[in-house]
Amino acid sequence: MDGWFALWLFATSVVASAVGGMLGMASGIFIVPILTLFGHVGIRTAIAASLVSVIACSCAGATPFLRGRLTNVRLAIVLETATSLGALSGVLLIGIIPARVLFFLFAAILLLSAWQMLANRGDPLSHKAEGSDRRRMLRLNSSYPDAELGRDVPYRVQRLQLGLMLMYGAGLVSAILGIGSGVLKVPAMDTALRLPIKVSSATSNFMIGVTGAVSAGAYLIHGDIVSEIAGPVALGSVIGAVAGARILIRIPKDKVRVLFAIVLATLAAEMLLQASGIRLLEGAR
Repeated sequence: MDGWFALWLFATSVVASAVGGMLGMASGIFIVPILTLFGHVGIRTAIAASLVSVIACSCAGATPFLRGRLTNVRLAIVLETATSLGALSGVLLIGIIPARVLFFLFAAILLLSAWQMLANRGDPLSHKAEGSDRRRMLRLNSSYPDAELGRDVPYRVQRLQLGLMLMYGAGLVSAILGIGSGVLKVPAMDTALRLPIKVSSATSNFMIGVTGAVSAGAYLIHGDIVSEIAGPVALGSVIGAVAGARILIRIPKDKVRVLFAIVLATLAAEMLLQASGIRLLEGAR
């Protein structure tokens, strides 16, 4: 691998992690299609490198989110039990599902994320809802500082059972696709648990490292982690994740939704074409 390709991997990872970090989706949702479409990297090698970047993103972005009091740590621990179980289940499917099916599945996840970004244009008024005795016992309800309003906004966690089921599915997809599952965790927390979008993003970022670590071990055993590719990707992801976390804390929540949805839909279309054997976008290595 030449130095220019390593530099391209690093720069791409910085941008991808910054954008993904703003929504708690890490960089895998962008890195996998970019590496396969433009870098001509094998799908399983790209997924393995993405999982390494997911762990780096989570570790790098956790501190700014915790300092900004956006992460609900108690809720993250509860939800991660279901996500890790889903990731372990997904590990059993690694190597069984054909690459073409992975492309189709990844495209479906991208389209789902694009729709979700456009469907939810504002934070739910979850702080007006009543919490159950179980959630009060676990002390999952909390508040977060809203820079736009200039005050702390309280919120309550709703439909925890539904959220746990969705987290299991998110972990399953994470292990197979190497996307850190944030692409499903954020919509699940936003719609099922009715959390504010910034809290969903920060809490998802806190969780994805654990889920990614569970999945990355299997790819390491299979020999899919290539250090020449995973190294620059992980380094760039650390820098991008810190930048994305700081941007999320400061900007209005709706600024990036439309652009994010367009990017996801474009990547999904190209992944579908590649799964069908058609390549419109050629990358130079």
